[in-house]
Amino acid sequence: MGQDTNGPALAAYAKPQLERSLWDIATSVVIYLALWVGMYFALEVSLWLTLALAIPAGAFLLRTFIVFHDCAHGSFLPSKRANRWCGRFCSLLVWQPFANWRHDHAVHHGSAGDLDRRGTGDVPTLTVSEYFAMPWHKRLGYRLFRNPLVMFGIGPIYSLMVMPRLTSRDKRPRLRNSVLLTNLMIAGVVVGLGFALGWKEYLLIQMPAAIMAATAGVWLFYVQHQFEDVYWESSDQWSYDDAALQGSSYLKLPKVLQFFTGNIGLHHVHHLNARVPNYNLQRAHDENPVFHNVPVLSLLDGIRSIRLKLIDTQNGRLVTFAQARQLAARGVAQPA
Repeated sequence: MGQDTNGPALAAYAKPQLERSLWDIATSVVIYLALWVGMYFALEVSLWLTLALAIPAGAFLLRTFIVFHDCAHGSFLPSKRANRWCGRFCSLLVWQPFANWRHDHAVHHGSAGDLDRRGTGDVPTLTVSEYFAMPWHKRLGYRLFRNPLVMFGIGPIYSLMVMPRLTSRDKRPRLRNSVLLTNLMIAGVVVGLGFALGWKEYLLIQMPAAIMAATAGVWLFYVQHQFEDVYWESSDQWSYDDAALQGSSYLKLPKVLQFFTGNIGLHHVHHLNARVPNYNLQRAHDENPVFHNVPVLSLLDGIRSIRLKLIDTQNGRLVTFAQARQLAARGVAQPA
């Protein structure tokens, strides 16, 4: 789940505390489920009240995903079995197959920032040369994919509901079974609640909160590795530590947003040692000088980063399509 390259320095922070973990569950999973029930009863009062409750429900669902995420790293609870079963339960709330997601996310941790190992658990990103070497229709497809309306409109629905349901025959049986079994269990929950509550009622409760949580999650995942001076190197030059410290952002959010995002904005700490639970990330950052010169993004910086689309390998940065055209016009040759 990511290498422990800074072992002695971060070992003290990589110890789950049961009381803190239970508090995380109480302030994520439990509140989300309570709000979900509250939204059902609110339908008898007003549709608008239900939709208003969807906003905090989406926020607590996002926080529930962080619990799921930490369980996948084995960092949330003291025992491996407890992490596995907590993660499996949360997977039914966030609609992600636990074992398969855990595997893909581990690949992401082991390859983030590596130009030669893009494509698993990351946002597809082309180099300037790769983009201009493609035929026009593929360039159009890439531009559409990277359009904010697609990435943060269709993207959350696809990443939450469609992509996790898919698997392939060449996938390891254990991972394929994780997808199929999760699909079966989610289908049972959805069908059961649909018939018990009514399909219209179920969709009015489930979908607004889920889409809001997914949209925020997609943006968070995007901005963690998509900023101007982000680290990209070929495999022979790639370093795990450098990728963690220079290729993962410190998204400095207001405290209330930091709470609902489970401190995931401290992504540089998480990538250097994924065994540090979310509630220890801030302390690890504050107490270790190695983290004090990492790329820092404000909320506004994170929003502005959406305009960056391609990797400029010569200058080691992400650029906009307009900047990429300027590079091409100047005949700046870049390795694909």
